[in-house]
Amino acid sequence: MTDNYRGSGDADSTQQHPTQGFPGQGYQGQGFQGSAYPPPPPYGPTVPVGGTATPHRRARRPVALLAAVAIAAAVVGGGTAALVGNYTGGGTDSVGTTVSGTTVSQSSAGTVAGVAQAVSPAIVEINATSTSGEATGSGVIITSDGEIVTNNHVIAGASSIKVQLSTGKTYTAQVVGTDADKDLALIKLEGASGLKTATLGNSDQVKVGDQVVAIGSPEGLTGTVTSGIISALNRDVTVAKDQDQGQQQQPQRGGGNWPFEFGGQQFNGDTGSSKTTYKALQTDASLNPGNSGGALINMNGEIIGINSAMYAPSSASATGGSDAGSVGLGFAIPVNTVKSDLSALRSGGTD
Repeated sequence: MTDNYRGSGDADSTQQHPTQGFPGQGYQGQGFQGSAYPPPPPYGPTVPVGGTATPHRRARRPVALLAAVAIAAAVVGGGTAALVGNYTGGGTDSVGTTVSGTTVSQSSAGTVAGVAQAVSPAIVEINATSTSGEATGSGVIITSDGEIVTNNHVIAGASSIKVQLSTGKTYTAQVVGTDADKDLALIKLEGASGLKTATLGNSDQVKVGDQVVAIGSPEGLTGTVTSGIISALNRDVTVAKDQDQGQQQQPQRGGGNWPFEFGGQQFNGDTGSSKTTYKALQTDASLNPGNSGGALINMNGEIIGINSAMYAPSSASATGGSDAGSVGLGFAIPVNTVKSDLSALRSGGTD
């Protein structure tokens, strides 16, 4: 008797069709041929000639492969999450990035919307009352207890100063120091704490063509955001020093001649006999009366300038309204000028 069944026309029946139910040996006998032979399983055991059945190796490989892939995916996924967490400054569930102390979505970072969301809480509206009337300007919060940088011509001669935050909360402010030669002033809110602050950048790194965002309160419209580019550097801009000249003498939300000189010509009215000249950043971001003292910001959310002058095509109308508007010719005091002057302003400088 042979160990393996071989029927006619079947060269090796036991190798191709292992016997079901008898592991370890082939089927012995005759008469079990053709269609009556049970079909083999997809991955049945292999029975070597004269040997015993052994499990087919292919049945195990997918399981082992899937396990290895799962482990590799877990390692890569964990590493990616850790990298994202480190980049955003948060844990693995972080969904945004931080710009100037405010978290914005990753999709908005580096956009006008992202910059506006991040920096707007640090921009305020300033209402200064003087013998000439009431004026509206803007300012930038630089300390959490309420130090604010603005233009000197916004608060010059003011008998009282009210400041409104982006939240609508209002504070009384006092003048800390002024520098009329640089058209800068530092004021301080009374009883403030825990405020959002702006990040001061480096204006020496600014290039023509850089995209910028301006935030302020033009015509008393608090928190207005506009955008544009840096169109020129180191422009010689001359503005008034006297309290009887400049934006502060204009009524709130109306007029606002905002006089200045540029290229030997006077714009928006008479700057008077007492004036000062500084090197300015030129921008085509829309600026209007009320933007004075507000922020010019780069796309990293850093303050690169304090808006101080703009050209308007016409002056205030006889009815007290304003026909003036931006024609894409605005100027800002470089932030490095502000930083170099902060110590003097905090000591009460009145140059």
